[in-house]
Amino acid sequence: MFEIRRYTPSDKQQWDQYVAKARNATFLFYRDYMDYHSDRFIDHSLMFFVGHRLHSILPANIVDTTLYSHQGLTYGGLLMDVDVTVADVIHLFEELNGYLHQQGIRKVVYKPVPWVYHQLPSEEDLYPLHWICKARLASRDVGTIIFVQQHIRWRKDRRRRLKRAQEAGVEIVRTNDFAPFWQVLEDNLMNRHQVHPVHSLEEIKLLHERFPDNIIQYNALLHGQVVAGMTFYLTHQVLHGQYCSSNDIGKECGAVDALHDYVMHHDFPQIPYMDFGRSTEGDGSMLNEGLVAQKEGFGGRTICYDTYEWGV
Repeated sequence: MFEIRRYTPSDKQQWDQYVAKARNATFLFYRDYMDYHSDRFIDHSLMFFVGHRLHSILPANIVDTTLYSHQGLTYGGLLMDVDVTVADVIHLFEELNGYLHQQGIRKVVYKPVPWVYHQLPSEEDLYPLHWICKARLASRDVGTIIFVQQHIRWRKDRRRRLKRAQEAGVEIVRTNDFAPFWQVLEDNLMNRHQVHPVHSLEEIKLLHERFPDNIIQYNALLHGQVVAGMTFYLTHQVLHGQYCSSNDIGKECGAVDALHDYVMHHDFPQIPYMDFGRSTEGDGSMLNEGLVAQKEGFGGRTICYDTYEWGV
């Protein structure tokens, strides 16, 4: 039924056109985003055709004999438009496993798109993962989501810190200049965890130039100086906090609380969900209780980010 082709750069226009109409895709799946770090991954994205019609696509990379969906992205899985049915997807995974085996691939690591990012229900892939692929749940991470329109009351300590920021005169600004915040972010990550941000300053500037409406920077200023900031990824219905950090002054004056209040209640009150990202470490088995408690203080509650594995 399906013709399965490996993506090549000549397919970019057709790929991007499909991403634009897929019901479970975000801007992360456009090739201008996926390919910014193409030097780190061997791309093995797949395109599924029925006749001459592009039916669905799978962002992926390959390491040895393992196919990943996709290690350079927060989430992945099969991308589907409104016409794709669950019966289609069952047959697709049957044929996919045969194709991968012929290609010498022996294992698949698969990260489905979390449901909050779906514009329409899009869990057709989860059914054949269990019944056709006999996939096992390899890891489960805790993520935190705010249902913005529910207006869940902030915990008392968060409200107190917001008041402190307001009294101190913390100012929130949206900006296209990422450099001042990146210095705060890099210093904080190095001092606390001896790591660097996933994106360098040059990379986030490049991605912002490519997706100016989707990658957004907010800074918190005190007496004109950047004391905290948040970098957001805006998708169809989710505002995802990609980075959040503050220096010692920002922590003392509640700058992060002021950022959350401004973004949620002033600039994006119409967005259904705000995604705080993961609060688990390593393979997902260790919960950072302090981190998740901070997110829950803003009204966030848990969803799970799952990863599946199976042999082919």
